[in-house]
Amino acid sequence: MITIKSAREIDVMRRANVIVAEVLQELKKKVAPGVTTLELDEVAEELTLKRKAVPAFKGYQMAGRVYPRSLCASINEEIVHGIPSDRVLKEGDIVGLDYGVIFQGYYGDSAVTLGVGKVSEEAERLMRVTEEALYRGIEQLTDGERMGKLSSVIQQTAEGAGFSVVRSFVGHGIGKRLHEEPPVPNYGQPESGLRLRQGMVLAVEPMVNMGGYEVKMKDDGWTAVTSDGSLSAHFEHSVAITENGPYILSKL
Repeated sequence: MITIKSAREIDVMRRANVIVAEVLQELKKKVAPGVTTLELDEVAEELTLKRKAVPAFKGYQMAGRVYPRSLCASINEEIVHGIPSDRVLKEGDIVGLDYGVIFQGYYGDSAVTLGVGKVSEEAERLMRVTEEALYRGIEQLTDGERMGKLSSVIQQTAEGAGFSVVRSFVGHGIGKRLHEEPPVPNYGQPESGLRLRQGMVLAVEPMVNMGGYEVKMKDDGWTAVTSDGSLSAHFEHSVAITENGPYILSKL
C-alpha cells in the first residue's frame, strides 16, 4: 500500500534525512587511500547516535539474513549492499556509500559514490553521469506525472552516455519503513507506471554500470556485483512530492 505523508511527517523525514546527509558529508572527508570501510562504518554509527538517531541498516532482515553493519560500502564492481570490512581503500578505487537512519519513527536514506584519491577519467565520467541521472529523474517528480517519466529519463541519461542501468534493484517508497510501496525503477517507458501524487516520499537511486546491466551476488548473500566485473556507481536521494514539485529531503 502506498502511504501519503502529511506535512508533519515530511518535516520529521526531512530531519531524519538531514542526519543522513550530515553523516555522508563527514564520510566524504575521510574517504582516502589506506582507510578501511569498517572505519567508515564506525564513524557513521557514532555520528548517528550523537544525533539521537539509530542506524537503519544494522540488523535489517531480508530473506532470513541479517545485515551486520550500519553502512553499505560498495567498492568498484560492487553495485550495492557491500558489507564494511577490514578491506583497505586504494588509490583509484571508487566507493559507493549508502546510509540510512531512523529518527522519531521515520526513515532517511541517501547514497553517494566517491573516488578514492585520483581515479580514471572513465570512472569520473561514470560517477558524474549517474549523479546527473539522479537529478534529472528527480525533476520528473510532480503531482500527476507518470512514474515511467522518471524511469525513462534516468535510463536515457545513463544509456546515452554509453553506460547501462541496473534492473535487478530499484528505488522505493520510504516512511515508517525503509522499503515501502511503490518500487521506483530506473528504466522504462515515459507513459507507463502509476501516477505520482502529492505527499508521496520516494527514494530515487540510479545504479549505473560501465559495462552490462547484469548482476550476480557474492557469497555473503548481500553484496551485488556486476557480472562482467565493470565499475558501478550509485547515487540516491529521498524526495517528497509537494505542491511546488520535488523536495529533496536528503540534501543539505
